[in-house]
Amino acid sequence: MPESNPTADLSLPTDEASVTPAFSPLYQQIKSLILQSLQAGQWKPGDLIPSEIELAGRYRVSQGTVRKAIDELASENLVVRRQGKGTFVATHAEQQVQYRFLRLMPDRGSAASEGPAQRSIIDCKRQRAPADVARTLALRTGDPVLQVRRVLAFRGVPTILEELWLPGSAFKGLTAERLATHEGAMYALFETEFGVRMVRADEKLRAVAADTAAAEKLQVPAGTPLLSVERVAHTYQDIPMELRRGFYRTDSHHYRNSLG
Repeated sequence: MPESNPTADLSLPTDEASVTPAFSPLYQQIKSLILQSLQAGQWKPGDLIPSEIELAGRYRVSQGTVRKAIDELASENLVVRRQGKGTFVATHAEQQVQYRFLRLMPDRGSAASEGPAQRSIIDCKRQRAPADVARTLALRTGDPVLQVRRVLAFRGVPTILEELWLPGSAFKGLTAERLATHEGAMYALFETEFGVRMVRADEKLRAVAADTAAAEKLQVPAGTPLLSVERVAHTYQDIPMELRRGFYRTDSHHYRNSLG
């Protein structure tokens, strides 16, 4: 069967076809449809998704088109290919995904050689969303939110002071005790226990001087130069689900990102 034209509706149900831009390349349409299944929870983190042949039959396109769509999803760490086993929905427990949003690297050695961060939870409080937090998380001022403060240390040196804001409705039952006892990445906890998977993030960076409170937590003199990082993390549906503000020490670490 010849492959469908990029402007065809792929014989999909009306609600699926209607949200797929007719002008996008065919593999991008297939990628969007796979993402819709991920968004709907049809395949959960860690699940094996249908094979390329099965998906090609489902969407009535060639296997090559499906492969190109999955290639992009894999490059974005949304799925993971395992030789001889198939393609799985990525989880934040995956080694290559676990710290995908943490860009602070040691000046000497690698992040792997440095080992996981030691976490110290300062507090975890439920409160009403301040106006700026509500605006960032697409909530209403006064909606319930969870505020978490913690310190991350590497090799015993306090390096990152973080403040997290989370929508209260999505994280019912999250406590300081649960955060302190969880051994993996925080995003893995969000994923497995609350069904929230962060798939992309936007960041703003600036240089600041440590105020008295930050200096005390990071064990540096007040006025020490720090890197301020504000991150907004989004779920599959591009819904902002976390506002994270961090102060990073850079006397033994640097911020590294790949462009292009």
